[in-house]
Amino acid sequence: MALLEVKNLKVYYPVRGGWFRPKRFVRAVDGVTFSIDKGEIVGLVGESGCGKSTLGRALVRLEKPVSGQVLLNGRDMSSLKGAALRRERKQFQMIFQDPYGSLNPRLTVFSALDEVLALHFRLTRAGRRERAERLLDRVGLSADALDRYPHEFSGGQRQRIGIARALAAEPALIVADEPVSALDVSVQASIINLLEEIREETGTAFLFIAHDLAVVEHISSRILVMYLGKVVESAPARELVRRPFHPYTRALLSAVPTIDRNGRKRIVLPGDVPSPLDPPAGCPFHPRCPEARERCRSEAPPLISPDGSERLCGCFYAH
Repeated sequence: MALLEVKNLKVYYPVRGGWFRPKRFVRAVDGVTFSIDKGEIVGLVGESGCGKSTLGRALVRLEKPVSGQVLLNGRDMSSLKGAALRRERKQFQMIFQDPYGSLNPRLTVFSALDEVLALHFRLTRAGRRERAERLLDRVGLSADALDRYPHEFSGGQRQRIGIARALAAEPALIVADEPVSALDVSVQASIINLLEEIREETGTAFLFIAHDLAVVEHISSRILVMYLGKVVESAPARELVRRPFHPYTRALLSAVPTIDRNGRKRIVLPGDVPSPLDPPAGCPFHPRCPEARERCRSEAPPLISPDGSERLCGCFYAH
């Protein structure tokens, strides 16, 4: 059984209309289904505004879905409330994109970690401090960092503190929302390597959200490609990069800088991503797709396997 099963998840935001206008909704996440196995790192990519971060936040209950299920070890997280939800939060944590804004500037590092440790473990203060020291050591920081404040650290160090905080509860799943996008390139590799080491040592599963396919390919065993609130392709990482099926995935890959492009030409998509407040009929990608046909304008393609393998693609003409 998969660790995480997401079934037809939808996150809509209501938008106020006028006196005589019907209520409208921003369809940030529009019917997403996927799973993550124990100890697996799954990448999630797409352009800004496609719903990646909203999906990640919905998985850890920072956003409330309007429908669908989020099953963690077979238990539906999307229906939990109050004390039951607080108990289950130990199982899933999040690493945020902004290492500057995700830490309370008024709390020392120990206080930030102690909030989590005191909530989930029956330890003395001395025991919690010892656990906090081990957590910092695990992410490559020394114990003397415990009594310092966030502003005393670099961006990469703050992100390591954020990772330590996520690890403090010993979760089965961590949602990493663009954890390296705000960092210098020289620091990104060390954070990615740290996440891989944590997965190998603890068996923690990750949903790794990013817009950089090159980074996602390196760290993930499987990649989900998202467009306008929907997953349009899912495949093992190497297979997706070697031979993308969906036209949108091919466009994303064509933008990845590489020394050897293997004849791959840059695909420039016309126009902008449509508004999730008023998505197009049929395939959501058809207004920008260089291969769109008449059927694409009226029918929404299901996410199916074009070749009978574990790969999935939401395109009538995948090849």
